[in-house]
Amino acid sequence: MCCVLRSSATVYTVGDDSGWSAGVSYDDWSSGKSFRVGDSLVFSYGAGVHTLSEVSAADYSSCSTSNSINTDSSGSTTITLKSPGTRYFICSVPGHCAGGMKLSVTVGASSSTGGSSTTTSPGASSSGGSSTSSPASGTTSPSTTTPKTTTGLGSSSSSRVAPALAVVVLIGSALFRLAF
Repeated sequence: MCCVLRSSATVYTVGDDSGWSAGVSYDDWSSGKSFRVGDSLVFSYGAGVHTLSEVSAADYSSCSTSNSINTDSSGSTTITLKSPGTRYFICSVPGHCAGGMKLSVTVGASSSTGGSSTTTSPGASSSGGSSTSSPASGTTSPSTTTPKTTTGLGSSSSSRVAPALAVVVLIGSALFRLAF
């Protein structure tokens, strides 16, 4: 007997192995990905080398951080996509955004049917089977823990994951006992 557990959340490592850095085409990286409410974006970057600022559409177009919604420079930032709409992120280091270090993601409503929980990595598609990567220091696959948010840019969902994980473990244990 096999038990398949489904979740609709996907953890995306922005830029895959390159992370949040200069020289990456984030338009190419995001192309073909379907971002949904509940998904997370993990930005890994050199602290003191790059920043992450969430900005408006106008500030995204002009590469301006004068009216940033939130900014982080810790080197690891997790953003939980909580509502549908378009979100805009840029590096505030002079010249980096103009050089292409910017990302916009359009977030759709969460899937009512659910899909497998995945963590994207280089060469892995956002759909299909589960794959894992190490999106940030101290983080693991979403089946075991949820990345921590380092600033107000996102929010930690570990308080929601722990009870759900406990239920999953109990159900899996009960199914295992029934099978054997």
